Amino acid sequence: MQKDDIELLKYPIGQFEKPHEITESILAEWILDIKRLPQQLTDAVEGLNKEQLATPYRPDGWTVRQTVHHVADSHINAYTRFKLALTESIPTIRPYEEQLWAELSDGKNAPIEWSLTLLEALHLRWGMLLENMTRADFNKQLFHPATRHTNPLNVMAGMYSWHGRHHVAHIIELRKRMNW
Repeated sequence: MQKDDIELLKYPIGQFEKPHEITESILAEWILDIKRLPQQLTDAVEGLNKEQLATPYRPDGWTVRQTVHHVADSHINAYTRFKLALTESIPTIRPYEEQLWAELSDGKNAPIEWSLTLLEALHLRWGMLLENMTRADFNKQLFHPATRHTNPLNVMAGMYSWHGRHHVAHIIELRKRMNW
């Protein structure tokens, strides 16, 4: 497999690109993406059997099961990060080793329904929070010690909009390639 092919498998919708200006309409679309994610992920995995869930979406990538659990792990952290940034002055967030989390027993073996259910409830709360945030709230920032960057919550909303669509695309593209 060539490098370009691997990159397309890694980033089927491309990498996140922050727009020059985050307009109200862009932000509203990102919020809608976050609210829609649980259903889109549920639809993407519908009808997959045990063997299909154990299939990596790319060479050296996570299995479909691990991908579903990763989205839940990541979005729990995202929701917490939003709450921290809304209630503290530029909090330093806690990074986590997502690769290692995916290798834990729950990431490798738990039924995907657990994470799908978790995401449904989490995104209801997160969606409500996002819809009730002001422009000033979206300008609040957090500091990521691993990247050494400070990001406002409006950029974080875009990153997690992308993140959900990114992983749904992994599963959809795998299904297409495998003719599932």
